[in-house]
Amino acid sequence: MEPNTLLDSVLDEAGVSHAGLAAHVNEAGRARGMKLRYEHTAVARWLKGQRPRGQVPDLICEVLGERLHRALTLDDIGLGTPGSRRGPATPLSGFVERATALWRSDEQQRPHVVEAPAVTGTPAVIPVWEWENPPEDSDVSRRGLTRVSMTDIETLRAARAHYEQMYRKAGGVATRTRVVGFLNSEAAPLLRGSYADDTGRQLHRATGGLVAIAGICAYDSNTHGLAQRYFHQALRLAKASGDRGLGAYVIALLVNQSLFMKEYRQAVAFAESALRAAGSQITPALAADLYAMQAKAYARLGDGAGALSCIRRAETAADRIRPGQEPDETGYVQPGLVNVQVAEALLSLGDLGGAREHATAAVGTPAHDRGRVHRLAMLTHIELRQGDVDRAGATAVEMTERARAWSPSGYATGCGRYGSTSRPAEAPRRPRPPRSSTGHCASLCDQRFRSRSALSSAGGPRWPPVSTKGG
Repeated sequence: MEPNTLLDSVLDEAGVSHAGLAAHVNEAGRARGMKLRYEHTAVARWLKGQRPRGQVPDLICEVLGERLHRALTLDDIGLGTPGSRRGPATPLSGFVERATALWRSDEQQRPHVVEAPAVTGTPAVIPVWEWENPPEDSDVSRRGLTRVSMTDIETLRAARAHYEQMYRKAGGVATRTRVVGFLNSEAAPLLRGSYADDTGRQLHRATGGLVAIAGICAYDSNTHGLAQRYFHQALRLAKASGDRGLGAYVIALLVNQSLFMKEYRQAVAFAESALRAAGSQITPALAADLYAMQAKAYARLGDGAGALSCIRRAETAADRIRPGQEPDETGYVQPGLVNVQVAEALLSLGDLGGAREHATAAVGTPAHDRGRVHRLAMLTHIELRQGDVDRAGATAVEMTERARAWSPSGYATGCGRYGSTSRPAEAPRRPRPPRSSTGHCASLCDQRFRSRSALSSAGGPRWPPVSTKGG
């Protein structure tokens, strides 16, 4: 079951509590000769995704519609025909309302949204299938109250770069509340605004990049169901933008999550979908990362031939990377990333010598702090597997020092997780640092961003307040 964020949003707008809704539904049912005995626990189940029986969905529309002084449909409260919300013909406007409802619920830390598990099987595959296959969005224009300008879109692009850097410096826990707050205060009104088709496609692309960052932060916060939903949203926004390259980047995030969840066949299939559908729009950096992750998945499946074939393709693509010709989103594919991915694949295949060679090459390549810690952890693990205890100890000391400098309280970064999948920024999961470190760092990043003249001029964006909540 997926959390019903639309119903949650309408309840919040109407100012009705769970117990209040249950009581009003019971009363409306009595007026129709029905004996209903719902309590607040039933409403909690509806918000978690359970569909009430019989005429109850219509009663909910009636009760909330009277409170809001407007007619509500079953689709408005997330109780339309089962499965219709994911149909390929779903209007883009309906998606926007569902997406912004999720952002609002996340910002309010609704447990049924934040704690929802990741979906598997068909529900996990459908968003990728819909992205790859027709129909396309022939026109994404919209009429609304606010006219969207190129200045607005540039603000969203700058915000994506800002929050990506904040994530790398302060981590996903501290960054998530800020990027989600920005989505609610800035991106949501723009998506509901007025724009022509061309402007709308650029708007959806810029918003998709921001939503992907929110997903990465949710992943880093160990809320995988929420991360997956953000990735699915970013994929839908990518389709609306017409940018296949952006869609392939989002699928790379889903491939990475599939590896972490040990869904290896799904990881292979998703990566293949991105490589196939993006075609000439895929960049060498993204192709290298996708092939490298495919290699890890094949290795985990015990398919040595498939893994080695993907390793060769990853290395070939990596040789063609030209940093100045890559989009901002693929900046995480830094020199040495493919080496550490290949090392992990070879380690799974039992080729310790080859794994050590690639891990050593990765460590010898410059990287940001999070990436370097992960590379050193991988090399330490391989050296231990080879029985080179002295060398492994020295590497572990360097790793610990780097990790301590990066996060004084969270330096035990995944020494036991080096063999698992990291995020695209090469960051192993780590214990949550105190608010005094990551929260302060995130606040400084936000203050610097707001101080830029281009974003603080009159009529500029309505920034969410600086807070250390969640940091």
